[in-house]
Amino acid sequence: MARPSKTGLPKSSTVSLPPDNPLTTKEGWSRFVRHAPEPPPILSGAELLAMTPRQRGAHEESLLDYHTDLPLVNTPTIQKVISTGRLLVQLNRHQISARRGAVISGMSGTGKTTALTQLGRAHELATRRRHPEDRNRLPVIYVTVPPAATPRMVAVEFARFLGLEFGSRATMTDITNSVCSVAAHTRVDLVLVDEIHNISLTSRAGAEVSDQLKYFAERLPATFVYAGVEVEAQGLFTGARGRQIAGRFTVLLAAPFAYGTTEQRTAWTALVAAVESTLVLRDHRKGTLTAMAAQLYQRSGGMIGSLSQLIRGAAVLAIESGTEAITAELIDLVPVDYAAERANSTVTSRALAETALP
Repeated sequence: MARPSKTGLPKSSTVSLPPDNPLTTKEGWSRFVRHAPEPPPILSGAELLAMTPRQRGAHEESLLDYHTDLPLVNTPTIQKVISTGRLLVQLNRHQISARRGAVISGMSGTGKTTALTQLGRAHELATRRRHPEDRNRLPVIYVTVPPAATPRMVAVEFARFLGLEFGSRATMTDITNSVCSVAAHTRVDLVLVDEIHNISLTSRAGAEVSDQLKYFAERLPATFVYAGVEVEAQGLFTGARGRQIAGRFTVLLAAPFAYGTTEQRTAWTALVAAVESTLVLRDHRKGTLTAMAAQLYQRSGGMIGSLSQLIRGAAVLAIESGTEAITAELIDLVPVDYAAERANSTVTSRALAETALP
């Protein structure tokens, strides 16, 4: 393990970590936890003119880096997941078995993975503040369930996060015991499992993967939180195994923002305003995006992921054009995902029908 820094996080997370190191390794996770986007200064036209071409290029690059990675907005879903998850960790502290967990479920693009990882980040930062002297503590494990997963594949994902390597002759028992031993010694108390919809309890392999996760949950004194696409429809709670999961896990729904009532429109506008407050564009006027809240809702279908793409994309276009101001025309130039496009068509059709009514 890399030598810890004063914060308790490995120094390699910011010094020698390969750029492709994913969240599903302790090094990648450590880098994610410590990462906080820093806004570059807003320079006047005179200050830009006084710069050399190289300096202006470096400034533009810093603007692009920041706006493609805007600070996260704390949505109601994220707030709910963090508060519920951290409460479950406390309630499970002295439980020997039958620990309670949570499942984040919803459509693609509703922020499930973001909420899951923000729960892990909040928990790890809080744990490190409470135990600054414990440099070897790893409060969180984050893994994803591979497509067509087998129990061994899932066990290897846990091992990979912890930096454990095994030869082809290693048995499932070897891998599982090593994972549980290292996790116990590093005081893991929150396990995040993403892409849980890749498990189908109707298949033998899926049932065996579910049993493997349950075995980890029994062996590790940790709270398990899952996230997946519409897991209820995937059959996660059906059958004997499903009923057991349903009896121990709270379901937290991640849904698109609605726009039908005055309260819902106010909530959406507040979200847009929160994202707009993170912009550091020279000529962008505050309130421009909130005035376009309806257009942004129509383009994004209320999906937080699509909204983020629209605003970040428009910011990039504004920087590259030299205007540094987001306009409705720039918003229209940013492509969105197919689900948001379908939602856009539905909203437009409904609006046209309502307009045609006598």
